[in-house]
Amino acid sequence: MYKIMALDIGTKRIGIALSDYLLMLANGHSYISRQPEDKAIENICKIAKENNVKKIIIGIPYNMDGTQGSQADDCKNFASKLSGFELAYEDERLTSDAAEENLRTKKIDFRKDKGLVDIESACIILEQYLSRKK
Repeated sequence: MYKIMALDIGTKRIGIALSDYLLMLANGHSYISRQPEDKAIENICKIAKENNVKKIIIGIPYNMDGTQGSQADDCKNFASKLSGFELAYEDERLTSDAAEENLRTKKIDFRKDKGLVDIESACIILEQYLSRKK
């Protein structure tokens, strides 16, 4: 049995979410700093190994017209450095807006800790992936 990890890769932080072993639920895990990049890769691999992760879902910020821009290229380039895991890509358009709305609904003040939005975005990315795979 294994878990699936989802990453919301931003320019400053990376939000992390993990599935349960039944691959039905997405749970927020943490966020890490993106810089220095080699340390971020090391931290992600450590979390993945500690949680028996086999597959990592990478949120890709496609443009609203569905094309791939520089941010999408940046995410794919970062993901290519995650060796030893199966990688899959998930459209993450508008997940930050949805994440902020989810946090407002839960009455969680994220204004002073934007990492909370990154974690929630990673959860949404993972939920989208898991629901499509059912």
